[in-house]
Parts: sequence; structure tokens; C-alpha cells
Amino acid sequence: MGLITGLFAFLYHLPQIYKWLLKPYYIISFTMTVAFLLVRKTPGLCEHLASDREDGNSCDFDWREVEILMFLSAIVMMKNRRATFVMTCKPPLYMGPEYIKYFSDKTIDEELQRDSRVTWIVEFYANWSSECQSFAPIFADLSLKYNCAGLRFGKVDIGRYSDISERYRVSTSPLSKQLPSLLLFQGGREVMRRPMVDNKGRAVSWTFNEENIIREFNLNELFQKSKKLNKSMSLREKQNSAQPEEGSDELLENSNSDQPTESKKDQ
Repeated sequence: MGLITGLFAFLYHLPQIYKWLLKPYYIISFTMTVAFLLVRKTPGLCEHLASDREDGNSCDFDWREVEILMFLSAIVMMKNRRATFVMTCKPPLYMGPEYIKYFSDKTIDEELQRDSRVTWIVEFYANWSSECQSFAPIFADLSLKYNCAGLRFGKVDIGRYSDISERYRVSTSPLSKQLPSLLLFQGGREVMRRPMVDNKGRAVSWTFNEENIIREFNLNELFQKSKKLNKSMSLREKQNSAQPEEGSDELLENSNSDQPTESKKDQ
């Protein structure tokens, strides 16, 4: 069962893996890695290599080469144990409650600029990223605690919408370590982001937990300020409810659109 799960996980990630491995860096590294193995086993070439084997067979590995290869294999496995774990044991998708608006490439700009009084905290994520999947329940819990009319939570899959990744300068490369990224928008403009990015395009190390997010983004202060907007909107709704019943259906639809919805995805 574990082998079948690992195989399906590998096939699921194959498009992303294939795209990464086509880069010249990985192609050259792989070629240099297998070059010695191929030369040692290729007839016509291996006869000219030196060997410490007692039988003098230079087309087979001697004991020193076997020890070196085993040691290097152990080092590679230790350095990439996290990537191996992600490939074979992917964290489960979060399916719990949340008050999060899911954006598409056609709706994100319009939604962020619709009301300058509304503050947005948007997570830029990719479905294939294990870090994003591990962060999903934390972000969902924050949305349940702090979502209101003046403070909204959103998500956009930049693994699916690559143009959004370029527009908001959030790299999907695993080497940049920018996934997930949280961006704070006020008045339709970016105010801050975590993790921050250095001059080389790599993310500055930052821990994605609830305490750090509340502190760095001042969620308690933002939530208190947003209550004023809630009161003004409630007062406006009461005034609108005093209108003649002819427009009651329209007012009901407008008031419902202002309430946070659970996991509404824009396709």
C-alpha cells in the first residue's frame, strides 16, 4: 500500500518535477553524477582505469569505491529527506471550515481594489507545496477568528496562475522558499509581506505559526479598527431597511454579499 501511495504521489508531482529537471543546472549535475559509473562499466573504457581489486578487474568497483559511493548516497538521502518525504507522504488537504475568498487571475485585482476601506490578507500558495498544505489549517483558523467586513482573508493558487506569480513577485521555485507567502493589502496596495525576500530573490527565514502572524501583521489592532467599519455598515443597512419594500429583495442580496462566505472559489 505504501509503494502504491508513493507511486501515485510521484505521478501527481511528475509535471513539476519534469519542469525542474529540465534546467541546465540539474542536467549537468546528473550527468556528472553518473559519468564515473558509466565509464567504470563501459567496455573499452573501463580497461584503462586503475583498480585496487585483487583480481585486477578494472571494470568493477573496488572496496574503496563501494564505501565512497555508499557514503555519498547516505549524504544525499539525508540532505533530501524532506523532499523524499513530500514525494512519498504528502500531507492531507485541509477540508475544514474557513472564511476565505479564493481568487483567480481575473478576480484578484478587482476584489482587492473594490473597497479601499477593506484590508486583505492574501496567501499565495501552490497545491503541490507541502509547506502550503501544512499552513492551510493555521490560515483557516485565523480567518475564522478575525474575518469581518473590514478585514478579509483570501488565497490564490500561483501554481495554477503563473501570471499572478510574476505580477506580485512571488516565486514558485522551490529554491526561493517563498511558498507560502502572506501579503497584506490596504487600499488595493501591498503594505507588507512575509517572508521577506532578499536581493538574491531568496526568502528570509520566517516561521509560519499563528503567534508570528498575529504579531507581525498586527491582527488584533486591525480587527479592532475594522469594528468601526462594521458599525458603519450595519447603520447603513438599517437605513436601507427603512426604504419601501419594493427594493427589499435587492437590499437582502446586497447585505448577503457583504457577509463572509465559506470557501467560495473563483474559477
